[in-house]
Amino acid sequence: MDTLESYRHIIESLLTAYAAIPIANGQIDCYTVFDTKQDHYMVMNVGWDGHRRVYGCVLHLDIKQGKISIEQNMTEMRVAQELVERGVPKDDIVLGFQAPEMRAYTGYGVF
Repeated sequence: MDTLESYRHIIESLLTAYAAIPIANGQIDCYTVFDTKQDHYMVMNVGWDGHRRVYGCVLHLDIKQGKISIEQNMTEMRVAQELVERGVPKDDIVLGFQAPEMRAYTGYGVF
């Protein structure tokens, strides 16, 4: 399996496992959205917690320039560490939610 396919498989596996964790409060669906043609991968929460509407992207990863970019992480999961544990080199993980000028100091990759 080439690197791109491997990264796709790792991301899909990680996000699918996260989305399978039941949400304790409210009637909230947690589901994945995978765009494998443009390499966008997300976990969405949609539903109601009492009278409060819940809607949003809680995890968003992209594959750009052969690297995995973590664009959003609104979870307690340490996504970058999970990716490393699944075999992704730190240099191939970009903390996209960090300002570009700060990424060189994160210990992870840059574009």
